Amino acid sequence: MNESKSYTVYICSDSVGETAEAVARATIRQFDSQSVRLRRFGHIQTEDEIRAVMEEAASTGGFVVYTLVQPELREMLRAEAIRLGIRAVDIMGPMMQAYIDTFNGSPKRKPGLLHEMNDDYFRYIEAIEFSVRCDDGKDTHSLTHADVVLIGVSRTSKTPLSIFLAYKGYKTANIPLVPEIKPPRELYHVNRKKIIGLTMEPEHLLKIRTERLQAVGLPFGAKYASMERIWDELEHAARVMEQLGCPVIDVTAKAIEETAGLIMKRF
Repeated sequence: MNESKSYTVYICSDSVGETAEAVARATIRQFDSQSVRLRRFGHIQTEDEIRAVMEEAASTGGFVVYTLVQPELREMLRAEAIRLGIRAVDIMGPMMQAYIDTFNGSPKRKPGLLHEMNDDYFRYIEAIEFSVRCDDGKDTHSLTHADVVLIGVSRTSKTPLSIFLAYKGYKTANIPLVPEIKPPRELYHVNRKKIIGLTMEPEHLLKIRTERLQAVGLPFGAKYASMERIWDELEHAARVMEQLGCPVIDVTAKAIEETAGLIMKRF
């Protein structure tokens, strides 16, 4: 790919277009190019709107990714793609057809069902708000209301894992374990099955903390990023986890999604 040229991927949807954009972004991350941009067109309702997007895509040499549940709009887009010689990727169509062919189902053909404000939606929002409020040891009075409580030393991915689990609908709190500070007493009133300990190999943790120091402009060699300090913290955390009798996950070589998958299997 010629890095000096800018490329555009067009997102078309009769809803908000988040699904198609997520797929497009995941695909772009597999390539080294920094010259690809996304243009999202949501709530498309007419053939004229589709025609305008396709004409623009043809003029810029881009391609189109779409999630259209209305069959007439999908057919219009396909026809325009053929007419203009544009590559168009249907995200939902093949999946819906597979469902129809396999289970004899009949789709509702209603855009935006993924984001419909039903009980599941409000539960999802509540989980996110809870996890933000209970991040990094804040609002310990709410610990007993959590679905999951993560404990571990600094830089063991507690916060990103909490947010990921929240997006999956789990109210997640996380507590940092520091030798000089006693864990909050509320932690000992949480159902032990809800507590998950996170640990990491000290060498890997040292690397992460050193990079963190550089990122925030702190001097190299600070106690926070010393092997002696890391061993002290990990040993303290191991004692707390043993006392609580909670399962422990080594996150050294695991992606957030992989760790979250292990946790969700428990629930």
